[in-house]
Amino acid sequence: MTVEDKIQASETRIFKAVFPNTTNHYDTLFGGTAMHMMDEVAFITATRFSRQRMVTVSSDRIDFNRPIPAGTIVELIGRVSHIGNTSLKVSVEIYIEQMYSDEREKAVTGEFSFVAIDENKKPVPVFKG
Repeated sequence: MTVEDKIQASETRIFKAVFPNTTNHYDTLFGGTAMHMMDEVAFITATRFSRQRMVTVSSDRIDFNRPIPAGTIVELIGRVSHIGNTSLKVSVEIYIEQMYSDEREKAVTGEFSFVAIDENKKPVPVFKG
């Protein structure tokens, strides 16, 4: 399997409903909750790509371009964007979908870095080609 095949196969999509218990006093999704969901999707993507123990080492830039209202559906999409020796980066996008229309727009983007580790928590090669 080529690197591009593995990137394609590891792309991760998760849908969630935005309920009132995840929103702030503006009735929009808490930024911290969005970041938590993004890190989870990024972790799943990194693990599906490498099939090894992966740990988050940083979140690079997270841009909140649109508020995410309660009562909407969000789709999180994770895709490997860079592969190093023992690390990789996953870009994550959050799209807002209205529940009762076809309206959809990108709300948040971010990038997360992961390192592959062994059972002793030492870095190991992330891709065996």
